[in-house]
Amino acid sequence: MAIDQAPDTPVLHGGRVVLRPLEVEDFSAWREVRRRNAELLNRWEPRRTFGQPDPVEDRRAFAMRCAARRRERQLGTGWGFGVFLGEHGSESFIGEMNLSNVVRGAFRSATVGYWVDQDRAGNEYIPESLIVVCRFAFEEIDLHRLQVSIVPRNTRSRRVVEKLDFRCEGLAERYLEIAGVWEDHLRFAITAEEWCLRRAALAATWLGPTVD
Repeated sequence: MAIDQAPDTPVLHGGRVVLRPLEVEDFSAWREVRRRNAELLNRWEPRRTFGQPDPVEDRRAFAMRCAARRRERQLGTGWGFGVFLGEHGSESFIGEMNLSNVVRGAFRSATVGYWVDQDRAGNEYIPESLIVVCRFAFEEIDLHRLQVSIVPRNTRSRRVVEKLDFRCEGLAERYLEIAGVWEDHLRFAITAEEWCLRRAALAATWLGPTVD
């Protein structure tokens, strides 16, 4: 699927997870999970700019966040997804998986960020979700390279890319400002060529043998 044919609200399916854009109606579920995980998440995220409303506590700010993500999808510059489980006939929100800083032209690359409810950690939902996003990025919107940048001591996030055997490209010093500090980041990447070679094995391991 070419980028100009990609839907504004794509829904991606794994073996256990469903990835779809967050909507205003998801606010209550999103806020509940974010509140419970605030201490953990604030440790690894940029600070809000002064005076910027908190989308966790302000429904209008969350609505603006959703609208901004929709605009990114329309422009082809970003693809944000909530990660959901289908449980007992209904969806259960457990985290987010985002393709950001999408650049076209000769670069055709994006960065990937993710987080999961700590109560759901250890179930390998995020590695599965990352494979779903790789399939979308390389096979539907024709990207060539994905990068995941992780503070070295963030062992939970590192375990995701290490389980998937993403290639480590080294340390970028003072790469991003996180919680007010310019932090070094390890950069992990996968290219379309690597995806082509590994797709079948990754899909069989993480999405199930019946998933095409």
